[in-house]
Amino acid sequence: MAQAESEYRIVIQPTRGWSALRLRELWEYRDLLFFMVYRDLKGRYQQMALGPLWIVLQPLMSMFLYTVIFGVIAKLPSENQPYAVFTYAALLPWDFFTDAVGAGSNTLLDSKALISKVYFPRLILPLSRVISSLVDLAISFVILIGMLIYYGIHPTWGVVLVPVFLLIAAMTGLGVGLWFAGPLVRYRDLGQVLGYVVRFWMYAAPVVYSITIIPQKWLTLYRLDPMAGVVEGFRWALLGTSQPPDWTLIVSALLMLPVFLGGLYAFKRSERNIVDIA
Repeated sequence: MAQAESEYRIVIQPTRGWSALRLRELWEYRDLLFFMVYRDLKGRYQQMALGPLWIVLQPLMSMFLYTVIFGVIAKLPSENQPYAVFTYAALLPWDFFTDAVGAGSNTLLDSKALISKVYFPRLILPLSRVISSLVDLAISFVILIGMLIYYGIHPTWGVVLVPVFLLIAAMTGLGVGLWFAGPLVRYRDLGQVLGYVVRFWMYAAPVVYSITIIPQKWLTLYRLDPMAGVVEGFRWALLGTSQPPDWTLIVSALLMLPVFLGGLYAFKRSERNIVDIA
């Protein structure tokens, strides 16, 4: 009996480097990931009167509000394009980025009951929300296609780069959000701080205005904001406005890569003691 027990040992050692993220487990739990995406899509608008219509109503209402304030009253330039479609094309990647920030920051706080009962890779939670937001974006994108047809606007060959722009937006949003996931469990008011940061970020990025109003001497520094490159890339690809993405988009994406990786490690550290502090 003693000999049989000695043949089986489980050695628990601290993980380091890439192995600490256990990214391979995400593939092993892919069925759970698909279920989480389905659950998010089903439950997000289940108890709302208009249900899934909110997927397209939210960007449409924002577009109408910004068109009245910034297009009609302020008369901001829209690079010879109708201001409505000019803004709507920017709101789609921006709303996706905002959802990614929320997915990363609120994951541990919203799912603490589930996390305390069963083990699974916790990264599945923010990833499932980002994927479900991608489905929302795809539905809203159909409205944009209708607007392009209505206004007779022809997309450029840059549409093939749209997935790249969305990947940068997702990594930027998750990178920022995951840094806040652990501290938000301890200090709930940090959510308000993050909300103001994202709101300020939107007006710092060219969502409701054209990048052409930025002074030339600040333009290079301004474009180091990854979301500025994403928004302008969307408009260039779909509306033919502005100029194609240049080296500043690559540099900004590389600058955000440490933020994204740091957010992953910070999230992994926070999830270990989430049950004790929640």
